[in-house]
Amino acid sequence: MTVHSDWGDWLPRAVADADPDGLTLWYLGCNGFILKAADGTTVFIDPYLGVGDPPRTVRMIPVPFDPEDVTEADAVLATHEHTDHVHGPSQAPILEQTAATFYGPSASIETASQWTDEYDLTAEAFSTVSEGERFEIGSLTVSVEPAHDPDADHPISYVIEHEAGTFFHGGDARPSDAFDEIGSRYDIDLGVVAFGSAGMIPDKQTREPTYTKWYADENMAAEAAAQLELDRLVPTHWDMWKGLTASPEAIRDHVRSFEHPRRVEVYEIGDEIRL
Repeated sequence: MTVHSDWGDWLPRAVADADPDGLTLWYLGCNGFILKAADGTTVFIDPYLGVGDPPRTVRMIPVPFDPEDVTEADAVLATHEHTDHVHGPSQAPILEQTAATFYGPSASIETASQWTDEYDLTAEAFSTVSEGERFEIGSLTVSVEPAHDPDADHPISYVIEHEAGTFFHGGDARPSDAFDEIGSRYDIDLGVVAFGSAGMIPDKQTREPTYTKWYADENMAAEAAAQLELDRLVPTHWDMWKGLTASPEAIRDHVRSFEHPRRVEVYEIGDEIRL
């Protein structure tokens, strides 16, 4: 599969040209992000540039860049093994061109390690991480934490600390005791929670329409943000799949009486976010 971008190369050029004061993020749609720090450290989290598997999963947003246009990356982080989080055509070319390291939990690495058959990569490009680990990528400190995603084999979440603040990415996880523990141990400035509707999606094997709920709804997103004690909540994934899209603005009514999050911030694909 060859990735074709609807937007040309403007987004990777914008990231390469950026000179952040602290830590800047770009939302890639779905659950993908690029992080760039003041020292130039550049990290991708769950970048997905595929179109899904029509008619089962149908991408509803543009493909924001071709991976071959990425010239700067220190790491690609995966939260779990699902295709829209671990995807060879989206991520292997980034590793090839930048010598970035791919970090992920065991099930993600099991999938990604097969890319060496098709791409110019060796086993050294992949690093398995697990809950409780802590490592440095340039000026960023990455802590690997648990995550509750009943649809994944081995989901994790990441807490990324920088002198400018702390960012949390929970993958597609839903509220759990793990989030309570994370919220009690970290002071999280900005966190993302996967949000969407439920819908009738063709089953992967039978292709029969099946009731599907892959992400948090409004109340679950509010609960997750409260557990994590987020200052700023950014809903993600609501824009991606036909039949499972939702309005993130609806979350505002569900968080009004809680101390956290202090703000709900809604971004579109390609938007720049400052920590």
